[in-house]
Amino acid sequence: MVTLLLDRTQLEVVLSPIERVAAFHRENLRIDRESIVKVQLTDDAWTWLRGVASPGTHIPGVLAAGTWKSATGEDFVFIRRRRPSVIIDLENCEYDRLIFTTRNGLALTQALRLDVAEEPTDVVEIAATGAIPVTTPSKRRKTTPVVRPV
Repeated sequence: MVTLLLDRTQLEVVLSPIERVAAFHRENLRIDRESIVKVQLTDDAWTWLRGVASPGTHIPGVLAAGTWKSATGEDFVFIRRRRPSVIIDLENCEYDRLIFTTRNGLALTQALRLDVAEEPTDVVEIAATGAIPVTTPSKRRKTTPVVRPV
């Protein structure tokens, strides 16, 4: 499973040696925070997959890893089975989207909202120690429906 490190300027997706081999990718992914447009959580990342592996590994329903090219651009994916995943839309970057399986998707979305330190820190630690902005539902006055004769 990928490890997510975040600092003030970039998000780093750390791949294990086995993940690097499967993805045909030599280094960790480093994405400028300014390039992140949208982050979405999903239970089924396979529905977000588009294009073909080039280069990459694809075992349908089991593993999708590497660069996926389509008519609309390039995505970096690392999907394992049907596990919770995160989709990150990017602009002005090497990839148009990052799609990867992780248990830490919620921690990532929370950590991206916070001011973080200069040195890269795991998003789980950031989310656990930071004050997460929470919106409370507004209290609405209950209204009684008006019944009109027909």
